[in-house]
Amino acid sequence: MLVHKYGGTSLATMDQIQQVARSTALTYGRGRSLVVVVSARGAETDRLLALAAQVGDAGSGREIDQLLATGECASAALLALALRRLGVDAVSLTGAQAGIRVTGRHGAGMITSIEPDPVRRRLDEGKVVVVAGFQGSNVRGDTVTLGRGGSDTTAVAVSAALRAASCEIYTDVRGVCTADPRLVETARILPVVDVAVMAEMAFAGAKVVHSRAVELAALRRIQLRVSGSLTCGPGTVIVERSDAPVLESVGAVVAVAHDPDVAWLQASCGAGAAGRDGSDLAAEIFAALAGCSVPVDQVARSADDRDGCRVGLTVSRSDLAEVRAALDALVATHDGELRVRDDVAKVSLIGMGLLNRPEYAALLTAALAGAGITVGWMSTSQTRMSVLVPRHQQGRAVRVLHRAFALESLHGAHAYHGQEGETDDGPSLRSALR
Repeated sequence: MLVHKYGGTSLATMDQIQQVARSTALTYGRGRSLVVVVSARGAETDRLLALAAQVGDAGSGREIDQLLATGECASAALLALALRRLGVDAVSLTGAQAGIRVTGRHGAGMITSIEPDPVRRRLDEGKVVVVAGFQGSNVRGDTVTLGRGGSDTTAVAVSAALRAASCEIYTDVRGVCTADPRLVETARILPVVDVAVMAEMAFAGAKVVHSRAVELAALRRIQLRVSGSLTCGPGTVIVERSDAPVLESVGAVVAVAHDPDVAWLQASCGAGAAGRDGSDLAAEIFAALAGCSVPVDQVARSADDRDGCRVGLTVSRSDLAEVRAALDALVATHDGELRVRDDVAKVSLIGMGLLNRPEYAALLTAALAGAGITVGWMSTSQTRMSVLVPRHQQGRAVRVLHRAFALESLHGAHAYHGQEGETDDGPSLRSALR
């Protein structure tokens, strides 16, 4: 059994739908049981949101979900019709009809279970099952959408429920690359990516597979394959690596990712305000963000008796209005202030063992400074180094770092382990920092 997932850019036109149908028919013709999960076509979700705004969206999450779910349902029905025209018995299912159960608030649901029998029954009848992604139903029978990456997550969850051999995700790029190929012409396809590295890349802004889907694949040990829907080639396999070479000389930096959907916030309160009545500003901030179901990144906190308490973090800019509403009132109760910048982008180095290589942080900052790019908020971990840069400079920052870490080379960042002079792949770290 196979599960294929097609994104909206792969289904944007009727010609593309016909092409996906032909590809699906070929796979079906080889005797494989096949489930296809689809996203809404092209910019359909944006179009539906614009329609809601035209009629005066009153903020009803339930009705917005009812509306948005029709985008994926239309894609599923159109693909099923195209398959039937090719002589393939196909059936489309909504998320609820496919047995997908969801909990949480509208627009940000999470899959709790999938009853596999509705899909299995149709597979046993010899049908190709086309499932509308991004949606399921809650205990009241209402449609709840899954938020960002919902269709990717649907595909991985369906794979787990059906115990599929693999989950293949088809998108508008040839696979997972060392950087966004639309920004960096020399970006290379990575034939194999460790699932932990892919999760970091996805969270840092790589749009190929959503981080929620990668995390679920890791938990359920599902092999993912990412390929271009309109191109030939093996793409990228995302899998837990057990055969990785245990050599310290192997390059630690795998890719550069960027995320323009970022806002930076800093909440502060004066001396004596922190800890008043047993309260803690940081704890209250994270509780408020958890109540909004908003993930945070690049968190830093400082506190002392003289200067008070400061908490800095980044969130998705699309969440900023909700976050700001929640934090403005909270910070006011601590006699503090909330600073916000929404003109920034996050650029990240992704790899393994980065904290053990402080020269990488030195090269990152030196390369960006040498290119005249202002480096703002910075955070580091073993698998990711992220900096904030002005949003209008994000593309150049990605290209500068991709070149500085020699990611166009098969050997990559380990070229900078030398001490002096030049290497086959580029300048040594010492010469790069001069």
